[in-house]
Amino acid sequence: MTTIHRRVTQVALFSFLCLPCIVMGADKPNIVIILTDDQGYADVSYNPHSPPEVSTPHIDALADSSTICTQGYTSGHVCSPTRAGLITGRYQQRFGIYTAGEGGSGVPLDEVFLPERLKPAGYVSGALGKWHLGLTKEYHAMNRGFDEFYGFMGRGAHPYFDHSDMNHPIYRGLTPIREEGYLTTRITEEAVDFIDRHKNKPFFLYVAYNAVHAPPEAPEEDIKQVTGDETRDTLMAMIKHLDMGVGEIVNSLKKHALFDNTLLIFLTDNGGSGTMHANNAPLRGFKQMDYEGGIHVPFIVSWPAELEGGKKCDVPMWSIDLFATALDAAGLPMPKDKPLDGTSILPAIRGETNKLHNELYWSSAGAKGKWAIRSGDWKLVAEKNRIELFDLQKDLSETTDLAAEHPKIVSELTDKYNTWLDEMADPVSNQEKRWNPDAGAPAKKMSKEEKKAAREKRKTEKMTEGN
Repeated sequence: MTTIHRRVTQVALFSFLCLPCIVMGADKPNIVIILTDDQGYADVSYNPHSPPEVSTPHIDALADSSTICTQGYTSGHVCSPTRAGLITGRYQQRFGIYTAGEGGSGVPLDEVFLPERLKPAGYVSGALGKWHLGLTKEYHAMNRGFDEFYGFMGRGAHPYFDHSDMNHPIYRGLTPIREEGYLTTRITEEAVDFIDRHKNKPFFLYVAYNAVHAPPEAPEEDIKQVTGDETRDTLMAMIKHLDMGVGEIVNSLKKHALFDNTLLIFLTDNGGSGTMHANNAPLRGFKQMDYEGGIHVPFIVSWPAELEGGKKCDVPMWSIDLFATALDAAGLPMPKDKPLDGTSILPAIRGETNKLHNELYWSSAGAKGKWAIRSGDWKLVAEKNRIELFDLQKDLSETTDLAAEHPKIVSELTDKYNTWLDEMADPVSNQEKRWNPDAGAPAKKMSKEEKKAAREKRKTEKMTEGN
């Protein structure tokens, strides 16, 4: 056999042996996360509690063909902390992010973002819309693993029409640009363009609409006087454009025959905003609260090739789980260098388990003293000295405080929360981790033993007070 023949034979054999790997790569699902902003729990019309002015036909159609996760939560009650937890798969408090100001100032650079884990498997990644995970270049999406970026970096809000403030610009890639057009529409157009350009390779697309965050702005022709409330009427017009955007993204995936093998997850970043007159029925409270209305959100999961549609999943899950879910769908291992706090939700959606987490925790640290824990159907909600206990299975609207009737459960859940909080980092803003009614000078850092002793002391004092 000649050298040339030998080489041809070797190449042919190599190609044959590698064919399964190439096919496997081609079969990896696309991953699309659509994260809306401050959208009310009942401001989707598939929710039976939605009022008559709400109409989201495209989101409803997605929900009808997918799994509606009825107990889907976010890890924060405001924008940036939720985003930090979602994109790292870890409690944002683990790296010192408790508030929007802390998250907006930047996630520590040693944390690993989801696109960095997907890249070795051949994924191209794009981030669109609201970033809110750092203001300066080192925190830019394209320096955190994304290949493309269109959107704005800083602050929670951005005008929808006026993009002329170059101190708070729209970016394309790393470059600030002068932009025109209604921002919700522009984000949708960029999403469709990304899908068009990357249809032949696996991609991760993170579409973080700033809709329907304040300010209340929408095209005049779409604002109808239907509620007698100018802000809510404008909100309905904003939701119309958001819903149209979801429809266009889904249609683009279907146009390129990608929809069936796309893991698409739709959720909002926290509860609906009282400032925007959102409707969170039947839940209590709004954004910035740890009641259900601040953290329990619309949550839809679609992957027709792998998951049966037209179902509901009642297993508690949350935004931190999306990282592990994406890796699971892509057939990638869970990281060992930065262990995840989230877990894949796919077994729950397939009906293979009825529990993903023993507890879920919320904390915005000491300045406001707000925290919560859910364990099974029990939920403890605290703000400064006030602690309330609810049975969510019987009382989803959190109308009846059972703390006085079940002091042992209050104590057990408080202990679990404190043990968890001890493991979390100190807030990056230097606020105290726990609310301190006597705070004046910065509190001295305590060792683990001192923290445990302080907890035991507080516990003893409470028991003594009750006698």
